Amino acid sequence: MRIVVVEDNPTNLAVFCGIVGRMPGVSVEGFTTGAAALADAERNACDIVVVDNVMPGMTGIELLALLRAMPSHAHVPVVVITSDADREVRLAAIKAGATDFLAKPVDPIELRLRITNLLALRQAQQASMRRSVELACEVEEATASIRQREEEIIRRLARAFEFHDNETSGHVDRVACVAEIIAEGLKLPVDYVRTLRLAVPLHDIGKIGVPDAILRKSGPLDEEEQHVMRRHVDIGQQILADGDSDLVRMAADIASFHHEKWDGTGYPGRLAGENIPLSARITAVADVFDALCSVRSYKSGWSLQEARAEIVRQSGRHFDPACVASFEAGWQRISETVSPSFCESAA
Repeated sequence: MRIVVVEDNPTNLAVFCGIVGRMPGVSVEGFTTGAAALADAERNACDIVVVDNVMPGMTGIELLALLRAMPSHAHVPVVVITSDADREVRLAAIKAGATDFLAKPVDPIELRLRITNLLALRQAQQASMRRSVELACEVEEATASIRQREEEIIRRLARAFEFHDNETSGHVDRVACVAEIIAEGLKLPVDYVRTLRLAVPLHDIGKIGVPDAILRKSGPLDEEEQHVMRRHVDIGQQILADGDSDLVRMAADIASFHHEKWDGTGYPGRLAGENIPLSARITAVADVFDALCSVRSYKSGWSLQEARAEIVRQSGRHFDPACVASFEAGWQRISETVSPSFCESAA
């Protein structure tokens, strides 16, 4: 354990260091000024500080306050040497964070006893800090494990839907990638972007409740069939409702509202502008872009540039202008991400 003694009188400093230095398991270093002790504290950790209050330049209490402001010394036990009669100084020392006091003249036996007690306190502090770090690591590992299981379930749900609707193979991954690029362009927090990337693949999960005759129809849907198809947002909301995690709650928002339009003409609630959850506004751009580019039994796929132009044209109508601007800013990445998939499907 490293102990620092600060005393402007060289004789007293030598005596104190000699007393403390003979204690087992202890190394001691002395300084005659608060400035020198502070400079040492900035470079080296210590376990106990013994400081005389009355010193030229920086007083012991001033040094104590500066030490307490340093994270490395915020909890290090500090003994302040004062006069028994100096009550105001003691109160000021307590306010600054003093752990204990020694009265002048210092009794060698009392000094050793107080240092012994503070060494035990310091060891207990360190043991507690180590345990706190261990617990934090355990919590982090447990949280990571829960996240991994949650992510796996989400991925498997998305894959299950793709098997149900084989025309959308690769669609959910591409939409998720494009949505991630848009979100990053909007400078959204890293955790939000991560959650969005995982939630987007469930945007059409409600289609699992749409009859196959409609879902796999080779031609355009009539008005009644369109009405049935639109129910997939309600089914998706029911599947994902009342989730406890941020991931499931975001997935529910996306499934429910990704067909809303910025101008209020979408469905199911005719929400407009920022009343539509941001996650759904981002997904809407990515989803429509991929749908335009994709080949279906009832239509051919648009070129990437044609689909891009349509997204830009619908800015402020179908889409949030900020999301479209981010889509445009990330176009290079988007085109590089999705073009290999469409080249493979065309082949």
